[in-house]
Amino acid sequence: MKQLREILQQKNLKISVAESCTGGNLSALLTAENGASNYFERGFITYSNQAKIDMLGVNPATLKAFGAVSEQVAMEMVGGVIKHSNSSVGVAITGIAGPTGGSKHKPIGTVCFGFCVLGECFTVTKHFNGSRRKVIQSSIEFTISKLVKQLSNNKL
Repeated sequence: MKQLREILQQKNLKISVAESCTGGNLSALLTAENGASNYFERGFITYSNQAKIDMLGVNPATLKAFGAVSEQVAMEMVGGVIKHSNSSVGVAITGIAGPTGGSKHKPIGTVCFGFCVLGECFTVTKHFNGSRRKVIQSSIEFTISKLVKQLSNNKL
């Protein structure tokens, strides 16, 4: 986390996030240290489908066609983060933390991520094992690691 904080501050970037299955835990971690206002712009906790629609502009047809836990929804979520914030770095997380809610095609631990870093947007799906707490923690760790990698490779 320290490395991400330092990169954001060094490059004078703001980050905003949309969280579903992580329920605000990423935002809490990003704002835990003094000076967070230098790099953290805002967070959206969009746990329900309606919140994704209302707050981020996710298309109801996308939710119906692909489900909330999909790269398509993650991409629309992160698009909404960028549209409704003053950030050049955006993240969206939507998944199934468990212990219920999984299916054969989307088992517990399936998490879809949307990232927009300085105009480059992409999605990733990961499958994490363990308890609900572990899936949430793994999702946050993956997000931070991915952002550090992306921002380190980006020449500003």
